[in-house]
Amino acid sequence: MTKALYIATLASHSGKSLVVLGLMRLLLGKMARVGYFRPVIDDIKSEGLDNHIHTVISHFNLNLKPEDVYAMTQSQVVELFNDGKPGDILDIIIDKYKRLEEAFDFVLVEGSDFASEGSILEFDLNIDIAKNLGIPAILVDNAKGKTLEEFCGNLESAVNSYEQKGIDVLGVVANKVRPENLQLVKNRLLEELEGKTIPFVVPRVNNLSHPTIKEIVDALKGEVLFGEESLNNQTGSFGVGAMRLHNYLTYLRDNCLVITPGDRSDIILGALQANLSENYPTISGILLTGGIVPEEPILQLLKGFEAKVPIISVQQATFEATYAVGNIRSKIYAESKQKIATSIALFNQHIDGELLLQRLDTYVPNGLTPRMFQYNLLQRAKKHKKHIVLPEGEDARILEAAIELKALDIVEITLLGNKEQIEKKAMTLGVDISNLAIINPAEAEHFEAYATTFYELRKHKGVNMDMARDSMHDVSYFGTMMVYQGHADGMVSGAVHTTQHTIRPALQFVKTKPGIGVVSSIFFMCLEDRVSVFGDCAINPNPTAEQLAEIAISSAASAEAFGITAKIAMLSYSSGSSGQGEDVERVRKATEIVKEKAPQLQIEGPIQYDAAVDPLVGKSKLPDSQVAGQASVLIFPDLNTGNNTYKAVQRETGALAIGPVLQGLNKPVNDLSRGCTVDDVFNTVVVTAIQAQGN
Repeated sequence: MTKALYIATLASHSGKSLVVLGLMRLLLGKMARVGYFRPVIDDIKSEGLDNHIHTVISHFNLNLKPEDVYAMTQSQVVELFNDGKPGDILDIIIDKYKRLEEAFDFVLVEGSDFASEGSILEFDLNIDIAKNLGIPAILVDNAKGKTLEEFCGNLESAVNSYEQKGIDVLGVVANKVRPENLQLVKNRLLEELEGKTIPFVVPRVNNLSHPTIKEIVDALKGEVLFGEESLNNQTGSFGVGAMRLHNYLTYLRDNCLVITPGDRSDIILGALQANLSENYPTISGILLTGGIVPEEPILQLLKGFEAKVPIISVQQATFEATYAVGNIRSKIYAESKQKIATSIALFNQHIDGELLLQRLDTYVPNGLTPRMFQYNLLQRAKKHKKHIVLPEGEDARILEAAIELKALDIVEITLLGNKEQIEKKAMTLGVDISNLAIINPAEAEHFEAYATTFYELRKHKGVNMDMARDSMHDVSYFGTMMVYQGHADGMVSGAVHTTQHTIRPALQFVKTKPGIGVVSSIFFMCLEDRVSVFGDCAINPNPTAEQLAEIAISSAASAEAFGITAKIAMLSYSSGSSGQGEDVERVRKATEIVKEKAPQLQIEGPIQYDAAVDPLVGKSKLPDSQVAGQASVLIFPDLNTGNNTYKAVQRETGALAIGPVLQGLNKPVNDLSRGCTVDDVFNTVVVTAIQAQGN
């Protein structure tokens, strides 16, 4: 079973609390530790606690602090959105959610309240949150005031929007439907949503829509004269007592709220007496309007009544008070035991919770989003902190990335270069590098030892000690030797040096892993809604079939190591058996070699790019393939194709390309593009640290 479920609504006052309460009761009956999370809550009022959070935590006695249960307020979301930082919103939410995910067996996630009456921002944000948390959803909508066509059309459109983003909708809840229309709505939804999801239809129940006496007191700022212990009485209806008593008594209904001016002692006393009589309905409370309080003899008489009927005095006139009561949007509070019980009973009666749990059991996430991928990278790097050397310490991008990495306590950093020059550059940039280790190779403690080691490793190639010392003055050679000797766990270079200059030392003495014949590279391509692995886009110009096969196997292993399920597409200009020619035959042969060497891998080739990543094209061209339309690892036939494709995708889609990440070396050494950004340096260092953990 997946570890979480997202409850999203399509508009305000949808009644999603009913679904949350029912599911929480069901889940707590199945597992010991169930958490609760609200990504975005309404702005915190003076009383300080979000009502949804307080109700769920207190009623189910969850071991949670309120501040741990939510990520952001509506105002904070709007502020970041207006500042052009929507990504920061998701980062904050993911971080808070992940803490709960680690602590609980299951997390029930409740979406936002649509306090701004169905804002487009909230609808899209709920989709983005569910997508980035990688969890399925249940959608809830309110049928009140909508035609059948409008209501069912809205639900179908919402399901399509969620599914287009790769979010599995386990079910939809059509809430607050007139009881006589239940089957009509269900039949229409079964027709509209056939093959997409399961509809559940819940009837409108008055005592969930009507406010408690406490809600009325709070909304109208009333004064409680009597019956404070009964403020949680649930109103079923309300009516104004303005006619003579014998006429008004005929209008009393179950749990009726009596609204009358404070000087109508006849209505007040008559309603209380009717409440005691078996011949009349029970009343929930009496609201006295106009700021008029009964005279002292009447107050003394009221004190003698044993019936628990709250009597409230408000300043508003009768019409104004009645209008205000009618406009109160009732909520479910922790003290609303009757409403909570009613909600759970409705859930059990009209929503098949066991069926939803069965669907959760079979749910398979649709891969990692870029935000979740980057979050996971940071958490993994922090878990076992490694030491990374950056030979190009005098470059501004390297400096800025190093400072950020150190501040976040992700890795230990050593910069190579002239210390005075590095400090001068830092001063120009206005950054503090006092916490960074800086080594000038020529003055380093291990300089002679490194030169001697290099001489011993390369003397069979004609290297003498003078040549070895000259090599150790080179920051790339010195940094690589630090990694070789275990004085650093990995190296990242290439911001100002060529790829050849960066990886030549590693090929000379770090060497490749046993069984690896070719060093290759991959890029993690962080697209809008998924992360794909592209290889080889940086190292091998024209790989043979055998080398292509090895690149595919190494790339699949790298993908799996970073949490991406490997489905390999061996790319070519034709799909399946349709194409002929030397290039396509090389890809076909490479595919067969992979199947022979690593039969556990899912692989398809030759296959065109569109058939590899587009489900519709993949199904039409290769209908029986397990990879077509779902490929996560894309292997290009040559460097020309791979390098141009990754750059085209990066520039045209705005995708983040992390890499090139080298694979096949005994210890991690990674190359940067000379056009890299600070973020590129940051991400490559993080990936290198994780590779070092694997070693």
